[in-house]
Amino acid sequence: MKKQLIECVPNISEGRDLDKINTIAKIVETVEGVKLLDIDPGKATNRTVITFVGEPQPVIDAAFLLIKKASELIDMRKQKGEHPRFGATDVCPLVPISGISLEETANYAHKLGKRVGEELGIPGYYYENAATEEKRKNLANCRSGEYEGLKDKLSNPSWKPDFGPAVFNESVAKTGATAISSRDFLVAYNVNLNSTSVRRANAIAFDIREAGRVKTEGNTLTGKKVLDANGNVVRIPGKLKAVKGIGWYIEEYGIAQISYNLTNISITSVHQAFDETCKSAQERGLRVTGSELVGLIPLQAMLDAADYFLTKQERSLGISEAEKIKIAVKSLGLDDLKPFYPEEKIIEYVLNKDKPKQLVDLTVTGFAEETASESIAPGGGSISAYVGALGVSLGTMVANLSAHKRGWDNRWEEFSNWAVKGQKFKDKLLFLVDEDTNSFNKIIAAFRLPKGTEEEKKIRKEAVENATKYATQIPFEVMQTAHDSMEVMQVMLREGIPSSLSDAAVGVLCAKTAVTGAYFNVRINAKDLKDRAFAEEIIAKAEKIYQSAVAIEKETITLIDSKM
Repeated sequence: MKKQLIECVPNISEGRDLDKINTIAKIVETVEGVKLLDIDPGKATNRTVITFVGEPQPVIDAAFLLIKKASELIDMRKQKGEHPRFGATDVCPLVPISGISLEETANYAHKLGKRVGEELGIPGYYYENAATEEKRKNLANCRSGEYEGLKDKLSNPSWKPDFGPAVFNESVAKTGATAISSRDFLVAYNVNLNSTSVRRANAIAFDIREAGRVKTEGNTLTGKKVLDANGNVVRIPGKLKAVKGIGWYIEEYGIAQISYNLTNISITSVHQAFDETCKSAQERGLRVTGSELVGLIPLQAMLDAADYFLTKQERSLGISEAEKIKIAVKSLGLDDLKPFYPEEKIIEYVLNKDKPKQLVDLTVTGFAEETASESIAPGGGSISAYVGALGVSLGTMVANLSAHKRGWDNRWEEFSNWAVKGQKFKDKLLFLVDEDTNSFNKIIAAFRLPKGTEEEKKIRKEAVENATKYATQIPFEVMQTAHDSMEVMQVMLREGIPSSLSDAAVGVLCAKTAVTGAYFNVRINAKDLKDRAFAEEIIAKAEKIYQSAVAIEKETITLIDSKM
C-alpha cells in the first residue's frame, strides 16, 4: 500500500522577528516523522509561510504544536502587515501529496480544528474542502473583516465558529482566529512590476483573476455598481480560472506586486499566469520585471514552464532537467528580487535532500573507482546500463544540435521530439544503473535469511528464487531499453547534422555494448532459476534483442565506412 503523505502550509502573522519565526517553525521537527521543508518570511506582509510534510497523524500533531507556539509568541493586538489576516496562525491548510484523498485529508483537518478549539481556546473556521457550508468554502469570506472585525464576526450567529469559543475574550484578543482546510496544492506566486502603484497592480490583478472586477456604469472608480435581476452585483470575469489575486506595495523591495494564489495549477499554470500578467501590464503601460515564489512548487510545474518558453523560442525540449530549471527560473524572472535556489524551492528536491547517495550521483572518477574496488557491486549489469545511457546521450546531443542548426529552423520540432525521446531512454538507463546493483543486493539478502527450521528453509528458498528472477528481469530491461534507444542514433545518422555523424555512430556502439553486457547477465542469472519455463522464455526474448542489436551495429559500421 502506498504511504500516505500530506503537506501542511501554515501562514503565521509574523514576518520580521526571525527568532520568533524559527522558534515557531522548528517546533514541528520535535514530532517524529515530520520533515520541515521551508520557512519563507516576508517583512512587508509581516507573514511567514511554513511548509512541512509527513504522514497524516504526525503532521496534525506538529500543526497543533505550531499553532500553540504561535499563539504564545504572537500578539494580534499589536500585529500590523500588508497581507489580510485574522489570527496568529492565520491559515493552516492540509494538502494531500500521495496515497490520500482530499476527503480523507479533510477529516484530519476537522480533527486538528477540534483539538485547537478544545485545548487552546482558539476559534476558527474550516474552509475549502473542509468547509461545513458553502459560504465558508472561500477563505476570503471566512476572513472578511480581518482581525479588526473579529469581535463582531464571532457574535454573529451566521458566522459562529466551527471550533473554539464564539466570544471575543482576552485570550482570543491575543490569538485571533485560525482557518483550517483541506485543499489542492496551491502555489503562492507574486509578479513584480516596474511601478509603485497599488492601484495599477490591482487593475492587473482584476484583469487576470477568476473573480475579475465589479461591473460599473461609466467610470470604474466612481460609477454605480451594476446589479442583476436579483439585486446581486454583476462581475466582469477575469482571464484565468482557479486564480485569486490582489495588488500591493512591498516596501522591502520598493515595488508593487500582483500577489496570486494559483489554486489549481493543472487549470492555470505558473507560466500562464506570468505571461497573461505580462500582456495586461504592457497594455497598461507597465512592465513585469520578474516574479517570486512563496513557499514550494512541484518539479513538474517548473519543467512545464521550461517547455512552454522553449517552445516559444523554437528550441529543443530534449535537454536535461537541470537546464530546464535554469530556463524556467530565467524566463519567469524568479531571481529578480533575490537568488532562487531550486534545491530549497522545488518540493521533490527538498524531499530528496537527505536520501542516500546513489551510484549515478558519483563523479565519473568516483564511479570508476567504486567499480574498481574490492566490492562485487556495481558489476557488469550496472556498467552496461551506464554505457547505454552514455550512448543515447550522444544520440540526444546530435538531435539537439540538429534542432538548432542554422537553416534547419523549420525542422526544430522534428529534432526536438527525438531529443525528448532520447532523454527518456537516458533517464531509464540511469535508473537501471542503481537498480541492477539493488537487484544483486536482494539476492545477497535472501541468502542471508535464517535456515534453521524447515519453514525457514522454505521461506529462504522462495526469497532466493524471487530475488534471482528480479535480478534477471533488470538486465533484460537494460537490454530492451538500450536496444530501443538505438533508433534515436539511427535516425540521427540518416537525418542529423552531418558533422556529428561519428557521434551518432559511437552512440550505436555504446548501445550495442549495453545490450551485449546485459545479455550476459540475463543468461548467467537465469541459469540458477528453478522456474525453467520463465528462464527459457526470458533467454529466448533476450537472444532476439541481442541479434537485432548485432545487425544494427553492422549496418552502422557499413554506413560509416561508406561516408568516411
